Amino acid sequence: MRGVVFDGEQVVVADDLEVRDPGPGEVLVAVAAAGLCHSDLSVIDGTIPFPRPVVLGHEGAGVVEAVGAGVTHVAAGDHVSLSTLANCGACAECDRGRPTMCRKAIGMPGRPFSRGGKELFQFASNSAFAERTVVKAVQAVKIPAELPLTSAALIGCGVLTGVGAVLNRARVAVGDSVVVIGTGGVGLNVLQGARIAGASTIVAVDANPAKEEAARQFGATTFLTDVAAVREALPDGAGHVFECVGRTELVRAAIDLLDRHGQAVLLGMPAADAEASFVPAQLFLDKSILGCRYGSSRPQRDIRLYADLYAQGRLLLDELVTRTYPVEDFGKAVEDAEAGRVARGVLTF
Repeated sequence: MRGVVFDGEQVVVADDLEVRDPGPGEVLVAVAAAGLCHSDLSVIDGTIPFPRPVVLGHEGAGVVEAVGAGVTHVAAGDHVSLSTLANCGACAECDRGRPTMCRKAIGMPGRPFSRGGKELFQFASNSAFAERTVVKAVQAVKIPAELPLTSAALIGCGVLTGVGAVLNRARVAVGDSVVVIGTGGVGLNVLQGARIAGASTIVAVDANPAKEEAARQFGATTFLTDVAAVREALPDGAGHVFECVGRTELVRAAIDLLDRHGQAVLLGMPAADAEASFVPAQLFLDKSILGCRYGSSRPQRDIRLYADLYAQGRLLLDELVTRTYPVEDFGKAVEDAEAGRVARGVLTF
C-alpha cells in the first residue's frame, strides 16, 4: 500500500507499506483523505523531534474496514474522522474530561507499519498519509456519511485545535474582542470559532494581503498586515489574542496587545528550545498566558459537534480545502503549503 515515509533524510511516497491487523480496542481505517498540516512539515525540518523512519500524517478521514475485539461504537463501513488523541480513557485526567492531558497519550509512538520487514513509527498515533492505518478505538469518531471525507479530514486537527482553542480553552463570550495572529489553517479555524462564539470584534493579522478574503469569509471583521496596527483598531487592547504562527516575537506581541483581564493563547509551534520574553508587570492587570494542546478538546464529543455545526451551515469545512492532491503529488502539496498558496491542501487516496 502507498504512504508518505520520512526516514530522517528524505521523504518518499512508498508503495510497499504494510500495516498489521487491528488488535483489541483498535480500528483499521481505509484513509480517503488527509490534510497537510504544518506539524507534518515540522517533523521533516526537525522542529518537532520524532523517531524515524515514520509514516507521516495526522489529520484524516476514511472508512472503517475492520475493528478489533471490544470495539462497539464503530463498525465496518462507517465513515470516521480521525483524532490524534490516543488517550487511555481511564486515568484521572481522562476521568476529569481532560483527555488532552492524558499522560498515556503523549510520547509513546507505536509501530503498526512495516516496510521491507522493518517496523516504522506512527506519527501522532495516526499516520493518515497511508492508504490504511490502525488507531485506538477512541480515535475513530463516527461522522455522517454525507459529510465529504475531504472536508471531514480537516476536523481532526486544524478544526479541533482552532475552534477548540476558542470554545474550550479561552471560552470566548458574546461581545468579546479577539485578535488572531496568522491566518493559516489553524488561524482560520480560530476566526470561525470566534464568530461562532459571538465575538463582536475579530481582528485577523497576516503579513500576506492575499489572505484577507479567506480571513473575512471565516469571520474576521478587520484584516491587518502588521501586528503593530492592531492598537489602532483596539486602542485599549484585546480580550483574547491567539498566536498561530509560532514565532517568539509574535508571542511577545500577543501579550503586549492584551487589554486588562485579557488572555494570550499560544497555538503556534516554535522550536523546542525557543525562548520568548515579556514584561511580567503587565500580568498584574489580571492578564493570562495560556498554552493550549489540541484545542483542549474532547474529540468524541467535539468532532460530532463540529459535524453538526457544519450541517447547520455554521461551521465552514469545504471552504478550508483549497486544493486536493493525489498522494503521489506530496512534494507539490508541500511546495504550495510553504508558499502560502493554500489554506489547507488535502492528499487523497
